[in-house]
Amino acid sequence: MKRTSELALAFFPLTRDRWADLEALFGPRGACAGCWCMWWRLGRSDFEKGKGTANREALRALVEAGPPPGLLACEHRQPVGWCALAPREAYSRLARARTLKPLDDQPVWSVTCFFVARPFRRRGVTTALLKAAARWAASRGATLLEGYPVDTRGRSTADAFAYTGLPSAFEAAGFREAARPSPTRPIMRLALTGRDSGDAG
Repeated sequence: MKRTSELALAFFPLTRDRWADLEALFGPRGACAGCWCMWWRLGRSDFEKGKGTANREALRALVEAGPPPGLLACEHRQPVGWCALAPREAYSRLARARTLKPLDDQPVWSVTCFFVARPFRRRGVTTALLKAAARWAASRGATLLEGYPVDTRGRSTADAFAYTGLPSAFEAAGFREAARPSPTRPIMRLALTGRDSGDAG
């Protein structure tokens, strides 16, 4: 099995011409239980009611309206990974999360979610997506990127419950822990000032 260093990964913002790639990656379950990466953008009631078709159409409307709500990772044109990122204020659930309140008044972009195709998991794709996300956000004027991984403390965790990433992936991409509002939920940050701000692809 090829490791990340041997994968020919390319990264693309999710624009309307890439929608079919996202559908292929997410499959009929919308990545997980009809989520379609809308968990952080909707209130609980709207999210639950929208599981499946409505959430898919909500995400598609975001894509159609722009700006792109995240990045796709592809290997030889095959979509293999996804990460959602946007200015923090795009994610209404973050504002309501007791343990994920803003640390300060600095403008922040947030990386909220990952999905990697099963054959490509545990091969460093998440870290590669984080590095691409940093380049993309910097090219859009962001100065600070933030993520909210789950710290399993060595315990085995089903992939579905690690959708915000693991601290090790963030650390490998250069992020550092800025706060730990709960034992299992660090807030990781990466300063983007002075970084190469080339596009993701």
